[in-house]
Amino acid sequence: MLYRLWDSDGFWLFRRRPAAMIAALTALAILFGALFAPWLVDTNPYDLASFSLMDGLLPPMWEEFGTPRFPLGTDDQGRDMVAAILYGARLSMLIGIVAMAIALVLGVSLGLIAGYYGGRLDAIIMRVADVQLALPAILTALLIDGIARGILPSDVHQELRVIVLTTAIALSLWVNFARTARASVFVEKNKEYVQAAMIMGQHPLRVMLWHILPNIMGPLLVIMTVDLASAILLEATLSFLGIGLPADSPSLGTLIRIGMGFLLSGEWWILWVPTMFLVALVVSINVLGDFLRDVFNPRLR
Repeated sequence: MLYRLWDSDGFWLFRRRPAAMIAALTALAILFGALFAPWLVDTNPYDLASFSLMDGLLPPMWEEFGTPRFPLGTDDQGRDMVAAILYGARLSMLIGIVAMAIALVLGVSLGLIAGYYGGRLDAIIMRVADVQLALPAILTALLIDGIARGILPSDVHQELRVIVLTTAIALSLWVNFARTARASVFVEKNKEYVQAAMIMGQHPLRVMLWHILPNIMGPLLVIMTVDLASAILLEATLSFLGIGLPADSPSLGTLIRIGMGFLLSGEWWILWVPTMFLVALVVSINVLGDFLRDVFNPRLR
């Protein structure tokens, strides 16, 4: 199995793409740090008792008054920036992955139905998708969050803020999955193996899930990586605007919003460290998405 993977075309191309290798290592390092944050750092940024105000506004260790105890410095509350970033990345990636998974299931399901049945059902689904495409993803997420604020009581909304934010991001990203799945189904539906399954009287659900879906996963995997980066960036944008997560849930967007207050005060690390970390995460995922696009479409190599 490993020998076949090593000799596969995709891995051959990966070994000759330094940018893809660097992006993969960066994404894996960030994922490892986010998953094992409680064991990699001594302090918990969610626990007020784990840090001290006396350690507030310490610069990174390579600057004057810096200390190796806080390699990237501390914020105004004495919170270790390394711990805050790792825990923030954990929350941002969790929201991004769950939102992307919901968008994947919803979009692919609607795309399969629209492409397989066609007709009026296809027209209705695609018109809804066209309307949503006319709006930027952030406006769709803001609209959904605003509806949730109007429906739910304020205390309930605060308790369900992560769920509302994740749902809003997911509902703003399903269109790309639906359109790609629909176009791929139109191609696969006319092939002999699908026609044979339909003639044999297999249930449409089985035809879609067992015969068509495995053969259209290539372009869907590319969209998964791109939309994962979009979901993480969208969460950061909403949290930066104060609409996403609150200050006591330090996602990367929340940390950047807090750091904006220190932009002109000289404590540059409070803003720039989480910003550069977010840029590295999003860029590495996008580079991997471009690599997967080339793998599944050799004409683009």
